[in-house]
Amino acid sequence: MSFSSKTKVELCKTIPRPCCAAAEIYGILLYCNTFSNREIKIITESRALAQRLPRLMKRTHGVTFDTEPGEDAKRKLIFVISTPEKIKKIFAAYGYDSEKVLAHQINLSVLEDECCRTSFIRGAFLAGGSVTDPRKRYHLELVTDHYNVNRGTFSILLDMGFSPKDTSRNGNYIIYFKQSEAIEDFLTTIGAPVAAMKHMSAKVEKDMRNIVNRRVNCEAANVGKTAYAALDQIRAIEKLEKLGILETLSEKLRETARLRKENPEISLSELAEMMNPPVSKSCLNHRLRKLVKLAK
Repeated sequence: MSFSSKTKVELCKTIPRPCCAAAEIYGILLYCNTFSNREIKIITESRALAQRLPRLMKRTHGVTFDTEPGEDAKRKLIFVISTPEKIKKIFAAYGYDSEKVLAHQINLSVLEDECCRTSFIRGAFLAGGSVTDPRKRYHLELVTDHYNVNRGTFSILLDMGFSPKDTSRNGNYIIYFKQSEAIEDFLTTIGAPVAAMKHMSAKVEKDMRNIVNRRVNCEAANVGKTAYAALDQIRAIEKLEKLGILETLSEKLRETARLRKENPEISLSELAEMMNPPVSKSCLNHRLRKLVKLAK
């Protein structure tokens, strides 16, 4: 089961108040496949939502679906209401006239309370939303093919303190979040705190992995630099030996050359400690640079 599906399972465990149940159904209707004065059709792949829908519709509007998915239904679960009297009753509950063509826009007068706006957003997410597995990337979106519904939802989210982005894709209008903190806050607000915590944990794990990888890469780069520097130093020392120059140098330089040649893999700090007497790292580095310069 995907992360998005698990999130919807969690959301479907919430028990809304009567007014909030109506708001949730409203969000589902405006983000479902068809909401017209001739037909209401909701298509979902979420079995949790499929179990929740009939109870919500009956509790909120006292109506049942004319068509429900059978027990043998596999992926797409389809709910249909085509009876005019039922549609008229639902329309009236949200301030629409079923005799006229439905203008797909949000009637904010039925979402006056904050709890109802939250439930509306939960319904919109259940019907037209998705969230990506945070181990892959951070992305949550609400998709509708109705421009006015998109703009109304965007305004509601702004009033709730969110800062969403919006775009369009293939004739659909999309509200989305790409920041992990915003997604976590959104999920917590609409009733999925467990999913929000999993999202947060995945982010922490990813951040820690990135920190470790950067540190390993940095250390590997430093080791590589040290190795290349030591190789240059040893080549310089061997050249000075071959030319008979090394034996003419000071005792300090000869000792530095001997220790570096005998210990090609150790760092400057460790090599400086081996000197007799020990010297600072900068002092030893100065001596080695002098040997390399003489060889060049």
